[in-house]
Amino acid sequence: MTWPDWVSWRWVLGAAVLGLVVWQTGTEPFVTAFSRLDVRTLVLGAGIAVLTTLACAWRWHLVASGLGVGIRMPPAVVYCYRAQFLNTVLPGGVLGDVHRGLLHGRDAGDTGRALRAVAWERFAGQLVTVVLAMVVLLLLASPVSPFVPAVAGLLAGALVVGVLAVRRPWRVRTSWVGRVICAVRDDIRFGLLVRRAWPGVVLASAAAVVGHIATYLVAARAVGVTTPLMTLLPLAVLVLVAAGLPLNLAGWGPREGMAAWAFAAAGLGASQGVATAVAYGAIVFVANLPGAVVLAVGGGSRA
Repeated sequence: MTWPDWVSWRWVLGAAVLGLVVWQTGTEPFVTAFSRLDVRTLVLGAGIAVLTTLACAWRWHLVASGLGVGIRMPPAVVYCYRAQFLNTVLPGGVLGDVHRGLLHGRDAGDTGRALRAVAWERFAGQLVTVVLAMVVLLLLASPVSPFVPAVAGLLAGALVVGVLAVRRPWRVRTSWVGRVICAVRDDIRFGLLVRRAWPGVVLASAAAVVGHIATYLVAARAVGVTTPLMTLLPLAVLVLVAAGLPLNLAGWGPREGMAAWAFAAAGLGASQGVATAVAYGAIVFVANLPGAVVLAVGGGSRA
């Protein structure tokens, strides 16, 4: 299967999940979500998005600097807003990040390193998201509680293997595989694990995760979910992990599917879960509208 075919199938899978959700719950959760949103909720979501965008821009600044294609914070924030907006309107949820990597690579004079910097900072964000999710799911009851210890053990083992692989002094640079291994090792060592970068990368990623969770909780309260926070928090974590999968249509699909299943499994009803996920998507879209302004005026094109 070629790359374009794989990309198309990812979008088809996202659309299929969304269609299944609509078939099972109807359109009422969608109507409920949009009718319950008010200006106060949208403004609160936009305010949280400012903090999460700053955190993501700082993470990118740190990783890019380590890889030798540094970017200052002001243009990084502009690039991130534009990328986030594109991610919410284009299939896959990653095309905006590819766009900012290409533009930064043009300005920095090294497209390869710039794209790798974006890929690694996104990877760092997803890794911290999964680790924090495991912590929350280990501490709080959720529909997946019986499986969490095994998954956490596998994740810990994978992290240990990864660290040992990075620290191993690979010397095989003659073959194509060897060059790839060395490039990955060097990117991780200098972009993520260098002492001046990794504390900030972890902190920025954690701040972004907290911001996304806070936005999801705001969406839940907006659509009338009155479940206690300790019950709602693990459900929000599950939905956000699913939302990070690149199998969506501008963010839609896995997010609503996981919300429907998790809320139903927790005894809260699939419709409430879908309404919360839809409200979250709407809040995120409005919060990222500054990126549309940047795209329209062509600002932030120079790093």
